Amino acid sequence: MTMQVFEISEGDGPVILGLPHTGIWLPEDVAAKLNDRGRGLDDTDWHIERLYAGLLPGVTTVRALFHRYVIDANRDPSGESLYPGQNTTGLVPLTDFDGNPIWAETPDAAEVERRRLAFHAPYHAALAAQVERVRARHGVAILYDCHSIRSHIPFLFEGTLPDFNVGTNNGATCAPQVAEAVTGVTTAAAGYTHVLNGRFKGGWTTRHYGRPREGIHAIQMELAQSTHLSAEAHPFAYDAAKAARLRPHLSRILHHLAALAPELARKE
Repeated sequence: MTMQVFEISEGDGPVILGLPHTGIWLPEDVAAKLNDRGRGLDDTDWHIERLYAGLLPGVTTVRALFHRYVIDANRDPSGESLYPGQNTTGLVPLTDFDGNPIWAETPDAAEVERRRLAFHAPYHAALAAQVERVRARHGVAILYDCHSIRSHIPFLFEGTLPDFNVGTNNGATCAPQVAEAVTGVTTAAAGYTHVLNGRFKGGWTTRHYGRPREGIHAIQMELAQSTHLSAEAHPFAYDAAKAARLRPHLSRILHHLAALAPELARKE
């Protein structure tokens, strides 16, 4: 079975949304090699595409349709760890976020390379093309990478994750004004917690594309799934009431970023 591995919605504004982890499609040969736990797809960024839908006119979106267990579109294609010395998952994860094996038949190096070429590379070719298109139009491109994760995962971090986890790789991937535009909203969001460059500092997408001196500003938002799901367990149902409370804050973030683009372009 084959299918398009990504989908694109082109907008005329300066903001691009990356969605590398919302896809749930598994090729038949990959699904056959997963164990029962792996086929549960627990580590999906559930409903993030729905959460962000319609928040910003003119936004461009690039969404991977394959599941992160096929290959993780937000990991370094070399396989190098983004968080050396800390528990994490790799380019093709061998475990889930709880450290449990997900494969009945573990992919070997040749299989990982096959998937890199078939899925990871096309997704990033599409994303890179959109970044260049938007930068050519506006003088800058602002890439906002959309993520979510369960708020309690002892294998990956202690305690409870803040609601808004903003990552700029310690300020390297965007101009300070970009981080300030985002954290200004998260700081003022009553009833929510936030952190900048905490456990999640931005994945490979943010680190790879974020070149502020070249007019490409990248930032990652990792949302705790408790902010928009009924429960952080199967069936990972979307909670419309929670989402309705959260979406205005996300909308303000995206509108602030779009409004910032002309200022950033003037400084290039």
